Amino acid sequence: MLKLSWCLAILPLATGLAACQGTADTSVRQSVLASESPAAPASTAQAKMQVTEIADGLEHPWSVALLPDGGFLVTERPGRLRRVSSGGVVSAPLAGVPRVFAKGQGGLLDVVLSPAFATDQRIFISYAEPGQDGTAGTAVASAKLEAAGLSDLRVILRQVPKLTGPMHFGSRLVFDRDGLLYVTFGERNDRARAQRRDGLQGKIVRIRADGGIPPGNAGGPGTRPEIFSLGHRNAQSAALDPRNGRYWTAEHGPRGGDEINLPEAGRNYGWPIVSHGIDYSGSRPYPETIGTSAPGMTPPHHVWPVSPGLSGMAFYTGRPGSAWNDSLFLGALAQKNLIRLTLDGNRITGEERLLEDRGERIRDVRVGADGAVYVLTDEGNGKLLKLTPPK
Repeated sequence: MLKLSWCLAILPLATGLAACQGTADTSVRQSVLASESPAAPASTAQAKMQVTEIADGLEHPWSVALLPDGGFLVTERPGRLRRVSSGGVVSAPLAGVPRVFAKGQGGLLDVVLSPAFATDQRIFISYAEPGQDGTAGTAVASAKLEAAGLSDLRVILRQVPKLTGPMHFGSRLVFDRDGLLYVTFGERNDRARAQRRDGLQGKIVRIRADGGIPPGNAGGPGTRPEIFSLGHRNAQSAALDPRNGRYWTAEHGPRGGDEINLPEAGRNYGWPIVSHGIDYSGSRPYPETIGTSAPGMTPPHHVWPVSPGLSGMAFYTGRPGSAWNDSLFLGALAQKNLIRLTLDGNRITGEERLLEDRGERIRDVRVGADGAVYVLTDEGNGKLLKLTPPK
């Protein structure tokens, strides 16, 4: 049943402005310290947004796709795919979902609609696929969405080799304007593999919707043809900028150093050779890390010295009458809020934190055609929320 909505004041973040230097695409933008005096952000703190609980009772939901009829598809990490009606009715688990490796960060992950969904009724899912002897790797499949479940399931991509361990699967799915599919692959907590060109760990992959390889990927001797860019740690945020078709990602640093990148074909984004974070002991960088920059490594577009734990990404553009126009939304798992970055072209000019009072991990965020922002909370009793921007 649709829950009663209420109004919550949006809370500003005192230290959240970005310091912008140099060109938009290559300079590092670090969050400023409170002692500095940045220009005022485009804050909506004096206004109010409306928060509506559409549905609850979801077990660690990972991704939401917005259906043309006003309903939703939601993945639950243990391996279930559900429909949620516009009125908040949650379906029984849909049939036909492949078996998943539901351990640690693994399970059923992203879901997106085919660019031709109106005619082909197909969806694409990513998931941790179990292998032999306790191994697993991220896989991508497409299937036709029927009333009671999935049919004609086709696995179009598998991360190889499969490895042991329950960490760092990625994986966000984004179609570009040409119908090519970008997939973020975590390095499975095996840092060195992010720099190897013979495997898909720590890579962004670009393929056709049928799994074929388009021209223009990274290429080069010994490089798997699916690889678009390399040197990534664990990107769980990705989106296409509707203003210009540019592909953006965000990935987890270790302890500190979460970053936004604007990936380009063949570029190396450095992990673990360069990083703005340190190992989880909190005392030093990882042994492979030589600093925050190195020749041949592309610096991040934006860096958080303290890790929000980024997951989910959505642009809010093309609505000049909205207080949130030209914003980029990202979920924060560790800091348990929703980040709103204000944009001037590709430049990040301000930062605001929303939903902090709820104390819930934000796993995914999407923007609807109705101008609302839809958010998933990653909890045992996960929720689907609708945010209506302030007037």
